[in-house]
Amino acid sequence: MASFGNAFSSSIGKKLIMGITGLFLISFLLVHCFINALIFVNDGGLTFNMGAHFMGTNWLIRAMEIVLFAGLLAHIIQGFRLVFQNQAARPVKYAVTNGAANSKWYSRSMGLLGTLLLIFLIVHINKFWVMSRFTGIPTTDANGNHDLFAVMVETFKDPLLVILYVLAMVSLAYHLLHGFSSAFQTLGWNHKKYTPLIKSLGVWYSIIISLLFASMPIAMYLGLIK
Repeated sequence: MASFGNAFSSSIGKKLIMGITGLFLISFLLVHCFINALIFVNDGGLTFNMGAHFMGTNWLIRAMEIVLFAGLLAHIIQGFRLVFQNQAARPVKYAVTNGAANSKWYSRSMGLLGTLLLIFLIVHINKFWVMSRFTGIPTTDANGNHDLFAVMVETFKDPLLVILYVLAMVSLAYHLLHGFSSAFQTLGWNHKKYTPLIKSLGVWYSIIISLLFASMPIAMYLGLIK
């Protein structure tokens, strides 16, 4: 048992946890983005509220939320541990560094990008998840579902929140550009035939997912979705 714990506390073990939880979160983002994108049906939020109602009442989804938060927490903790570990391993910076020669800037800035996303997550959870799961949504739509869409409309009347969401999605895009292919690499899923495909898929995934998420608050703020 001790050897198992030591394996996951080692540098390789920490990266393995990052890879596994990263792939899980990538899958979650895909589902979450699909449900949120239902606002583009532009039917007053009826279709979106149906999707949100399903996500909030299905027992399997609710159980997976526990796994999601556990995975998210593990990903955040291990991410910061890796950042601090890398800094401790090189307490004195080199006189001349050329990090760009070996990696992209966003690959070297995962700690910063992750911190920005953590701030966003705290705001996002407070604005939507806590209300939908605990404090309750005060209104219902024409179908009798809790009107989470109305909460979104009201929230994104604030231009500062819209800016925060857009900046967070920029951070998410760069985070995913590094994390998508790195997760596969960490798990040893490397092959000269498939690795280029995974990297290309990661680029498209990072751009499309982030653009979709960013476009939602912008469209609501501009009144394009009602």
